[in-house]
Amino acid sequence: MPRAFNIPTRENVKLKRLIESVRRDTRLWTFWRCANVMAIDRMGYSDHGPTHVRIVANSALRILRMLVAHGVVPSIVKNYNMKNEDAEVVVVLGSIFHDLGMNVSRDVHDEFSALLSFEFLDKHLRPIYNEEERAIVTSEVLHALVTHERGRKPLTVEAGVVSVADALDMEEGRARIPFEAGKVGIHSVSALSIKQVKIEKGKEKPITIRILMADAAGVFQIDQLLKPRIEVSGLQDYIRVTAEVTGEKEKKILEKLEI
Repeated sequence: MPRAFNIPTRENVKLKRLIESVRRDTRLWTFWRCANVMAIDRMGYSDHGPTHVRIVANSALRILRMLVAHGVVPSIVKNYNMKNEDAEVVVVLGSIFHDLGMNVSRDVHDEFSALLSFEFLDKHLRPIYNEEERAIVTSEVLHALVTHERGRKPLTVEAGVVSVADALDMEEGRARIPFEAGKVGIHSVSALSIKQVKIEKGKEKPITIRILMADAAGVFQIDQLLKPRIEVSGLQDYIRVTAEVTGEKEKKILEKLEI
C-alpha cells in the first residue's frame, strides 16, 4: 500500500513518477524505520526517518525553485545540458537518501548513505531515465549525499541546496545537532527554542530564511549548524538569514540577528 509522502511535484512528470515509486517501496520505508531505531531509540537523537527527509525534500525543492526563478542555473543543467526538472529530481533524491546510513552508524553515515542508496537509485530511476541519464543523475545524487554534512564542500548547486535544507529541519526540538534526550544543556535548550523556520522570497538577496525563536538560546543552533552549512554551500550570495525572538521576556536581549 502506498504511504503518504507529500511533495509538490507541480508539472514535473519525472518527479511525480519518482515519488509514486518511493511511496510503494517497502524496503526503503523499512530502512527509514531502522534509521530511526538507531537514531532515536538507541542514541537519543532527533528523527532521521521519513518525516525528516520529507521536510528536507520540501525545503530543498522550495529553495531550488526560488534560485532557478532568480536565474541560477542548476549544475546538472550547466554541466550535462539536462533540465531544471532533473535538478529537482536530484535534490529530492538527495533529501530522501542523505540519512539512510544512520541505520548503520552515526559516524560517516553520509558514506553509508551513498552505499545503501545505490540500489534504490537504480530501481527508481530505471523507469524514468535511459542508461546515460541514470548514470548522471546517480552521480549528482551521490555527491549531494556525501557533502551534506560539515567537512565536505558541495561542488554543485543541488548539493548545496540539500545541505542547507537539511539544516533547516530544526523546529520544536528537531535539531540536527545531536543532543542527549532528557538532558538539560545548551544543545537541548537551543533546540527547543526554535519555533518556526520560514523560507521566503527576499529583497536584498533572492531568499530570506526567517527563524522565529522563543528565546535567544536558539542562536546556538543557527551559529553552530546553519551558518557553517551556508558558508560552504556556494549559495551564500543568494541566501539571507534572520532570526527573531518572539518571546516578550527576551525581546530586550535580542530583537533580530542576521548572518
